[in-house]
Amino acid sequence: MSSSVPRLVVAAPSSGSGKTTVATGLMAAFAARGLAVSPHKVGPDYIDPGYHALATGRVGRNLDAYLCGPELVGPLFLHGARGCDIAVVEGVMGLYDGAAGEGELASTAHVAKLLRAPVVLVVDASSQSRSVAALVHGFVSWDPEVRVGGVILNKVASDRHEVMLREALEQTGVPVLGVLRRAPQVDTPSRHLGLVPVAERRAEAVGAVAAMAAQVSDGCDLDALMGLARSTAGLSGAAWDAAEAVSSPSHHPTRSQPKPRIAVAGGEAFTFSYAEHTELLTAAGADVVSFDPLRDEELPEGTRGLVIGGGFPEVYAAELSANEPLRKAVADLAESGAPVAAECAGLLYLCRELDGLPMCGVLDAGARMTERLTLGYRDAVAVGDSVLAAAGTRMRGHEFHRTAVEPGAGAEPAWGLRTPQRRVEGFVRRGVHASYLHTHWAAEPGVARRFVERCRTS
Repeated sequence: MSSSVPRLVVAAPSSGSGKTTVATGLMAAFAARGLAVSPHKVGPDYIDPGYHALATGRVGRNLDAYLCGPELVGPLFLHGARGCDIAVVEGVMGLYDGAAGEGELASTAHVAKLLRAPVVLVVDASSQSRSVAALVHGFVSWDPEVRVGGVILNKVASDRHEVMLREALEQTGVPVLGVLRRAPQVDTPSRHLGLVPVAERRAEAVGAVAAMAAQVSDGCDLDALMGLARSTAGLSGAAWDAAEAVSSPSHHPTRSQPKPRIAVAGGEAFTFSYAEHTELLTAAGADVVSFDPLRDEELPEGTRGLVIGGGFPEVYAAELSANEPLRKAVADLAESGAPVAAECAGLLYLCRELDGLPMCGVLDAGARMTERLTLGYRDAVAVGDSVLAAAGTRMRGHEFHRTAVEPGAGAEPAWGLRTPQRRVEGFVRRGVHASYLHTHWAAEPGVARRFVERCRTS
C-alpha cells in the first residue's frame, strides 16, 4: 500500500528560529483555504501540538523515532494524515539535532527521511546578510538524503535587508519561499518548561494563531509551498491502527465483555497526553471519560481506573490542593486497589504534598519545585510486575521537569533506567504505577491492553 499525502517538514538551524510560528501559521493558512490539514510535531513535545490543533481543528500528533522507533514514524503519520489534503510537520531543535549520543536518531532530518518529505528551512536572519548563504549551503549539503526544498527568512528588518538576503541566497540555488518581518503579536508566552499551553490561554492563543496565519499568508508563497508538498513520493506501508495494535490471540474485546470506565485527567493542570493513548484504551475495550482535577469534586461515576498524565500541577498547586473532595476520591480509589497510571505531573499529584500544599497522599513522598531542569530520553525496564507492564518489559521514555520527588523511588520502583546513568525511579504500590517517565504507548500497546484488563478484573 502506498500513500501520497502532500507533506512538508518545517525545520530550522536551531531552536528559537521561528519554527513554531511558521509551522502553525502554515497550518492555519492552508486550513483557511478550506484544506484538511494534518498537524504533526517531531519529538516528545506536548505543547506545540496544542497550537497545531487550534490552527487545524484536528488532533496534533507527535512523531518520535526514539520513543516509538523509526518503524512506527510512517504508520503513525499516515494514521494522523488519513483523509487530509496536506500534512505539515514541525521539527524539533536544529534540523540535524537528535537524541544525545545516538547520531541522527529522532532528529528532524531523520523523520524527514523516513517520511520522504521535503524540508522548508526557517532561518532567523535578524543578525546576518550575506552569511545566510553559507549557513543555508551548509545545511543543504550536510546530508544529501535530506531534501531542503526552500527557505523562509524570519525576522527580516527591512526591504533593503530582504534584497541583500535574496541576492546572497541566489548562489545556493535554494528558492526563498517566504520572508517574514518581525511581528511581536505572534509571540506566545513561555515559562519554565516552554510555551504556555493552549488550554491555559485559549482566547489569547486563538488570537496568536490568527496572527501567525496572517503573517505567513502575507509573507509566504503558499502556492509554491503547496507545490513543494505535492512533489513528494508515495509513502509505502499501512496506517497505524489502534485496534490492530492491541489485538492479540488471547485478547479480542466483544460486546458481551464489560467496558471498564477509565477516567483521564485533563483541564489546565494536566494537558500533556498523546492522542494514541486514549485511542488504544478505547480499542482495548475501555469506556474513556475525562475529568478536570481543578474543578470536578468527584471522579466520573463508575470509574474503575485512572490515568493522570503530565502537565503543570506546580502552577496550579493551590487550586488542586483546595479541591479536597477530589483528592480524597482519588486516594480512596487507589486504596481500593484500582489501577492508577500516573506520569510526571500525575506523580506529583499523588504525593503527600507539593511545595508544602497537601496533595492526594497516595504515595509516601513529597514533591517540590527546583531550579534544575531534568531533560532527556531514557531507556527503561520494568523492575517488577505492575498494572502497566510485566517485569522485564522494555520501553523508552522522556523526562522533562523542574521538580523533585523525595524519595525518588518506592520500595517497589516503577522503572530501572539505563540512560544517562543506571538508577531506579517511580513507585509501584498495589494498583498504582507512578513515574516521572513520559512514554508513548503506541511503542508497546500491550501496556494499554494490560491496564484495561486490570480495570476490568479489579
